[in-house]
Amino acid sequence: MKRNRSLASHQSVILSEQSVILSAAKDPHFLRFAATLGKAALTIASLSIFASFSAPARAQQAPLPPGTSAPDTPAKPAQDAAPTPLADAEGNIALQNYTKARSLLLPWLSAHPDDPRALFDLGYLEDAENHPDAALADYKKSIDADPKRFESRLSLGLLLARQGHLQDAQEQLTIAVTLTPDPPNPTAQAQAYRALARLERTTDPASAKEHLLDALRLGPEQPDDLLLTAEIATANEDDETAEAAYRQLLTRQPESSEATAGLVHLLLKEKKYSEAEPLLRTAIARDPENPALNSQLASTLTYEGKKDEALAILERLHALKPDDPLIGGMLADAYTQNGNPEKGEPILADLVKKYPQNADLLDSRAENLLQQHRYPEAIAAFQAAIKLSPENPEDWMDLAIAASMDKQYPLVVQSLSMRAKFADENAGSNFLRATAYDNLHQKKEAVEYYKKFLAVSAGKFPDQEWEAQHRLIALEPKSN
Repeated sequence: MKRNRSLASHQSVILSEQSVILSAAKDPHFLRFAATLGKAALTIASLSIFASFSAPARAQQAPLPPGTSAPDTPAKPAQDAAPTPLADAEGNIALQNYTKARSLLLPWLSAHPDDPRALFDLGYLEDAENHPDAALADYKKSIDADPKRFESRLSLGLLLARQGHLQDAQEQLTIAVTLTPDPPNPTAQAQAYRALARLERTTDPASAKEHLLDALRLGPEQPDDLLLTAEIATANEDDETAEAAYRQLLTRQPESSEATAGLVHLLLKEKKYSEAEPLLRTAIARDPENPALNSQLASTLTYEGKKDEALAILERLHALKPDDPLIGGMLADAYTQNGNPEKGEPILADLVKKYPQNADLLDSRAENLLQQHRYPEAIAAFQAAIKLSPENPEDWMDLAIAASMDKQYPLVVQSLSMRAKFADENAGSNFLRATAYDNLHQKKEAVEYYKKFLAVSAGKFPDQEWEAQHRLIALEPKSN
């Protein structure tokens, strides 16, 4: 998946004739700062989908042990329950008498160490008491003892999702939805389908949609279904359906920050800034520390030309969450956009130390250093980012630009050759190659790429075209 680009535009890096390299290479769109800020805000907003995996009441996230019911559910007739210590333990779990349940479960497991049901019960108990590592181990033991135990697969998937192990969680939930609870439990099956749909909503929205429909076939609509529908539609680029769902949800739940953030994302996409701003201000008034809403407001204000106010919002956010890499990166790039890259550099340097494997931060720091004309350091940072994400053509282009600024022309050619493995040549890459070959006195190659640049530039880069035409005259003098 393509990484979010940093907020800073390279356009002000070069103050001399070298600026032609940048504009031709990057083709920046209107207010790239705000556009990228909006992407970062959406990334922050997307994290909220996992709130259902991390609610405080963990005991309510997994199906109750087989044969039990919640405290407010009418009890089954006594003759239905097996008179065993295991059944007694499950009854106490249902009543949240966890200490008593543990005292019954441990002796049972000493005598029956491979009992998958008892292992699940112990995992459920540990999960309910917020002992995730112990719960994880017990759920896995239960699955080892019985790979077809639905309850263990579902509970393990939910726990892994809460811990951020999304790929492993999806694997467990994908298996869970193929299994049948014992005894039958349509509510728990629907929960598995919904959890899987949440995990898939951005990576495979078509599958997420089908799994949400599977959940609805098993039982009534749940409060979060409309939000999930909107997010799936957004990921599927069905903006009309998404907007309708977000608006419907806001009529039902006017204070839903998630719905507000989702709707605002679509409004910004449609450049409806005047409609987005009051929505955001109302939402922030009741949820003042919400990072998604605040970052979206900063994006909206930037689009509206209110950069100082946008910067103040990001500074306040960063003060609240100084270790957040997304927020810190956004603030640093905002400083750069406002012509103060030196203010953002220490923020990025600190975050890179804390998150050395975060390619986005390395890329942002490299662009920041480029803005400060610290070319060798920028080159090193771009190379570090590329080591983590070698198939990203934009990073190879960035590296070529930094190398050109530092007059490292062999590195320019090498970087552009690597970029060509992942993306087609364009006017910018052709011009960069031509100037690099020209400075290396490789006349034949310089002529070739100046001509390739002129063939595709189509009048979009008049300064560069003038330079290319005059260099061709110098390189290819007409014979008398």
